[in-house]
This record gives sequence, C-alpha cells and structure tokens, in this order.
Amino acid sequence: MILTENPDGLNVTIPYKEKIIPYLHEIDPIAQQVGAVNCITIRKGRLKGYNTDVIGFEESLLKHLSLRHKKALIFGAGGASLAVRYVLQKHHVPFLHVSRNEINEGITYGDLTEALFNDYTILINTTPVGMYPDVNDLLPIPYGFVSDKHFAFDMIYNPEKTKFLTFCEKEGAQILNGYEMLIIQAEASYSIFTNS
Repeated sequence: MILTENPDGLNVTIPYKEKIIPYLHEIDPIAQQVGAVNCITIRKGRLKGYNTDVIGFEESLLKHLSLRHKKALIFGAGGASLAVRYVLQKHHVPFLHVSRNEINEGITYGDLTEALFNDYTILINTTPVGMYPDVNDLLPIPYGFVSDKHFAFDMIYNPEKTKFLTFCEKEGAQILNGYEMLIIQAEASYSIFTNS
C-alpha cells in the first residue's frame, strides 16, 4: 500500500460502508439517500463521503438488461445492497431483499420458492460469498429454479466467475461479474478526487 502525506481521498470497502458515516463531516446527497459511503475526499482536514457503487452498478447493469428482466432478488443486506436498492428504485424495478436473517422488506434464503424465481428474473449478489480466497463458497439459493430467463449479476470480480455465476450459467442464465462495475467506480473515484 502506498500512502502519501496528504492524500486527496480514499476508498472504503466491506464491512465499513455504513460504519464510516459517523466519522464524516459531510455526505453527498446520493450517498445520504443510499445510507452507505465507499469514497471519501479529504479537503483541509474535512471528510466528505460519496457512493460510487451507485454509478458503477447502474451503468454496468443497464447495459446488459433486456425487457424481460422486470423484477430483482437482491442477495445480501449490507452497504452494497443499499446502492443496488437505490438504483432499482430509481429505475422503477421492483425488488426483494434476501438475507440470512429476517429483515424489513425482505425474506430469508429459506423462503425462496420456484414461484419467486419465475417472477423475479434479475439475481444480484451483493455479498462477499465466493470472493477470493473463499472461492468455493456458494450462495445458498435453489439453483434448480434458475433458467435462461434469468440475468445473474455478481458484484464480485475476483474470481472472474464465482460459484454463484457458474451455477446460474449452467442453468442457462445470462451472467455478469463486477469487473466492469469496478472500472466504472475507479473512474468515478478519480473524478471525485480530482474535481471535488
């Protein structure tokens, strides 16, 4: 890691995207609405938070969706899921959160049914399940309900194809990892650091 004496900013990753907020002096309106921060500028000792997950996810997702993809299942309930939720609401895409524990406006993995998979054809993994080095970990969903009607998006980019994407692809789903999203986010962070 290279640190400069006076950095212009920094990026934040899981599990700190929500925990960092109380330490900031100011929050960009989009990050405020999302409730998570993953990019921070430092100006004269003042910290301002932004969320580049939103732009990265939005631009990457919209390039690949088709008209048949109308509803989404969001796997996970952490900071990344909040950005996904924001983008889906912005584009009027109904969604349902799926988590290990019961949460408001959501269900658990044990509640997933074939009927839900028939109705919700966008599958989005916002968890670190399957990320390097734990590449054999698998999101606990009923993959037999996945079909060629589905679009599976994994925010993970290392490995290139997680077990989640591998199993979804095997069932005929269109798949996309988080690499393109990462590049878009990096460009957004650079722009924030140099223009804010």
